[in-house]
Amino acid sequence: MRPAQTPIGLQLTQAARTISRAFDDALTEAGGSLPAWLVLLAMKTRNVASQRELADAVGIREATLTHHLNAMERAGLISRHRDPANRRVHVVSLTAAGDEMFMTLRAAALRFDERLRAGIGDEEIAGLRDLLGQLAANVIPAR
Repeated sequence: MRPAQTPIGLQLTQAARTISRAFDDALTEAGGSLPAWLVLLAMKTRNVASQRELADAVGIREATLTHHLNAMERAGLISRHRDPANRRVHVVSLTAAGDEMFMTLRAAALRFDERLRAGIGDEEIAGLRDLLGQLAANVIPAR
């Protein structure tokens, strides 16, 4: 039996995939990628230095982050060195090129956000934020 309407979870998932792909395309056109943007954003907005802290901030596994950091280091966006106090810890720093890429991707992200919000008022955006928060809260198991 077919539902009268598409289930909201499915519609939300489909919309999220479409928007995510379009956002990644916008970042790629600007010379970056979504993983690079997430790393740069975390490094600029949070107090993270080690790869472990950075992986936690970005929300990915440390091994996956290492893959992205390797590419970013080859591109000259970051530098890594071992912490002298604890040789097992890798400290990650932005380079001047990394700062420049952050600003480039920030501009692309802001343009994309403007495009995404076209025709939607501030009250509607606030309502959407509340609604998305409620949807997320509805699926978090009670503790």
